[in-house]
Amino acid sequence: MAVNTAKLNSGELSLKSVSLWQITMHRLLRRKSAMVGVFILGALIFIAFTAHWLAPYDPTKSMLDIKDYPSEYAKKRLDPCIHALGCPAEQPQHLLGLDGNIRDEFSRLLYGARLSLMVGFATVTFAIIIGTILGAVAGYFGGWIDNIIMRVMDVLLAFPSLLLAIAIVTVLGAGLINALLAIGIVSIPAYARVMRASVLSIREMDYVSATRALGGSNLQILFRRILPNALTPLIVQGTLGIASAILDAAALSFLGLGAQPPTPEWGAMLGAERNQVFTAPHLVFYPGLMIMLTVLCFNLIGDGLRDALDPRLAHVS
Repeated sequence: MAVNTAKLNSGELSLKSVSLWQITMHRLLRRKSAMVGVFILGALIFIAFTAHWLAPYDPTKSMLDIKDYPSEYAKKRLDPCIHALGCPAEQPQHLLGLDGNIRDEFSRLLYGARLSLMVGFATVTFAIIIGTILGAVAGYFGGWIDNIIMRVMDVLLAFPSLLLAIAIVTVLGAGLINALLAIGIVSIPAYARVMRASVLSIREMDYVSATRALGGSNLQILFRRILPNALTPLIVQGTLGIASAILDAAALSFLGLGAQPPTPEWGAMLGAERNQVFTAPHLVFYPGLMIMLTVLCFNLIGDGLRDALDPRLAHVS
């Protein structure tokens, strides 16, 4: 969709014709908090893609299993050793020390970024696909179809999401795949309700009525006329939902219901060393810090997208 304009956002961008997404990106780029989130997300994606190059050791392998590794330094929860800061040159360098299973904490932290981002994007993609279909069908057809779908969504929303996820994983069995499925299921109602609300407002628009008058089928109207114009709220909801999914996955792993050892996952790393908060605080602090930064970046981006996509806030861009 093109928007003809001579001035955009107080005259700072002058173009003959720009798309809606160009306008959105321009507004987003002007929000410093959103740019901080984009920068953090970019760093996390870079770490996730280059972890196998950046990590000095195998994240699942104990130092005892590494050939020629000095056995006198293969100790549980060994303090960080950085040669540039005065650590003896004969001691192997470990930027964040060793964990309780004598594995390199820094390597596990890097690989954890890959897993956490995969968890967030996979669960939200699954929830958006199912929620979009259910919400669109409920909003467009209405009647008993709407009542059945939305009452099921209400039942799911009646339970705290994390408790419901724990119950689902308990039934299916502990494991990362089951945790992803559980988080995806408990996230569906939020996207279904957002999509239903958008469809209810769009289905009465003139261009939808014109398509219906020209003989367009229900599927054509729904998927070619309504859905493309109802996706904007889902983009914001999905961005914020990634942060919630990462937190839920970390919580399940912390409880031993998500990623299983020796998988490098930040929540599992926290759970394994939670009793060492005073004796080896670095083993608890850094995984918690990474979870915090990841959730923060998606919240900042989500808030920026919400403001950029809201035409009522265009004058404050």
